[in-house]
Amino acid sequence: MRLWLLRPRDDLPEVRDEHANPWYPWHDKYFGFVIRAETEERAREMAQVDGGDEIGCQWHDIAAWLSPEYSTCTELTADGDEGIVIKDFASA
Repeated sequence: MRLWLLRPRDDLPEVRDEHANPWYPWHDKYFGFVIRAETEERAREMAQVDGGDEIGCQWHDIAAWLSPEYSTCTELTADGDEGIVIKDFASA
């Protein structure tokens, strides 16, 4: 198995349009996952199934975690400098 880090893209616009930025506004949403899966596709599927309001609501679905248009999915390895992998904090 491989480890995958999924995050929203950094270059999404800050607008109240779920099709431009599924993470705006910021509440009731996941901003990161670390998932163990064989492939990036499977990791994205797992995040999409377990997401919050960023994936839509009962009236419409958004491919927030499935689409590279909205999110990144990077394989994690043990190589690299010492540091925190994910620290996801939101304050109101």
